[in-house]
Amino acid sequence: MDRISRARGVWLPVAVWAATRAVVLLCVLRVLVLPGPDVTTDVSVIYQGWFGVLKTGTFPLNDATWQYPPAAALAILSPGLLPFLDYATAFFTLILVTDAATLALLLRAGRRAEHRPAGAWVWIAGVALLGPTAYARYDLMVTAVAVAALFAAVRRPRVAGALIAFGALLKVWPALLLTGAALRGRRARALWRTAALTAAGLTVLLVAAAPGALAFLTFQRDRGTEVESLGALVFHVARHYGWDGQVLLNYGSLEFLGPGVPFAGTVALTLSLAAVGWLFLWRVRVRELGGHPLGPGTLCEAAFTATLLFTTTSRVISPQYMLWLVGLGAVCVTVRAARQTLPVVLVLVATGVTLLEFPIGFAQVVASDPWGVGLLAVRNGLLVAASLIACRRLWVSTRGDRRGPTDERTGTAGVVRARRPVAGAPAAPPELTGSAPRPKTEGAPPSP
Repeated sequence: MDRISRARGVWLPVAVWAATRAVVLLCVLRVLVLPGPDVTTDVSVIYQGWFGVLKTGTFPLNDATWQYPPAAALAILSPGLLPFLDYATAFFTLILVTDAATLALLLRAGRRAEHRPAGAWVWIAGVALLGPTAYARYDLMVTAVAVAALFAAVRRPRVAGALIAFGALLKVWPALLLTGAALRGRRARALWRTAALTAAGLTVLLVAAAPGALAFLTFQRDRGTEVESLGALVFHVARHYGWDGQVLLNYGSLEFLGPGVPFAGTVALTLSLAAVGWLFLWRVRVRELGGHPLGPGTLCEAAFTATLLFTTTSRVISPQYMLWLVGLGAVCVTVRAARQTLPVVLVLVATGVTLLEFPIGFAQVVASDPWGVGLLAVRNGLLVAASLIACRRLWVSTRGDRRGPTDERTGTAGVVRARRPVAGAPAAPPELTGSAPRPKTEGAPPSP
């Protein structure tokens, strides 16, 4: 019976994954056509154009839409591995393979002790809810690297460090996976050292390989307020009251240009800096507590929370950004000790609303139509709510308490219930998410 139940636990999610991905593939191959703009033009026009430039041995120096770190060139060049297919079809095929590999990682992790298979369902649902956009951008590849890094971190810190560095050179944000990593301990030092050396080595190699590897820094700096961002809601409403700005294609996306837009960009940057300040305060508080209350879910919880904060406060919230949150959320749900289930559910709902907003209702969004603005307000409101709840839960799960260590199942302090050891399951080292618990002294008063 156990073997049958295990087989069902694998084949049911695989079957649902296959069915949903068949629909997504039909959409990107234009067999099924959703209302709104063609989301595949990024691949068939922009990516393919960059492919031609990169093959000449240089980065797209004169293209302001190239806003990615140098390793992104590898993702753009990857369809060349399938020369018997046209560029777009080869790209979609590689995304499908990457999607399947991510599902396999989540299913395998879900069978471990102190893990659960629910994370695989988050991934299946999240990618499907985003629709064809999930397969028409290279962000799914980056998310797969991040998922693999988080699962490798506990027992293979050097592998995790290399994956985090590679992911950061693909699209910067995977550097946030280090938010919850400890600074002390042999395994923690191995993770940080490998990440730093890999990042430095790959950067030097890519800079030496082709000119223009760091041109993306200038292009990213000059971006404005994109029409789907949190700050854009102000201008969507202001257009109905005589604001004389406009929406124009700028740096590869539709952005608001006009009075007040630079100030909105400054506010967004200020909010991102505030997020950095909160994360720093959290780390300082954890360090003052000696790492005692940190559990095995802290690394993925902190990565999810940090990425959620920076996505929500960004001047640009492109639809594909939701993939980052879906992937990290899937890891959080897989690890039983993590307490981010509610924020992850909110992210899934926001992902479904994103499909309604882009591509289906994008014309209404650009025109600041009440329906489009309403969808945008709901999506961004869900992200704000998820961010606040995630911050609260991360803070509570790592707080100190005089009554005893934190219960990993509830995230609350008190008496930790005894557990039966799982046969053949070695204890996870605590060094990546905090220093080892301090030994108790019989009769000693609790530390303040």
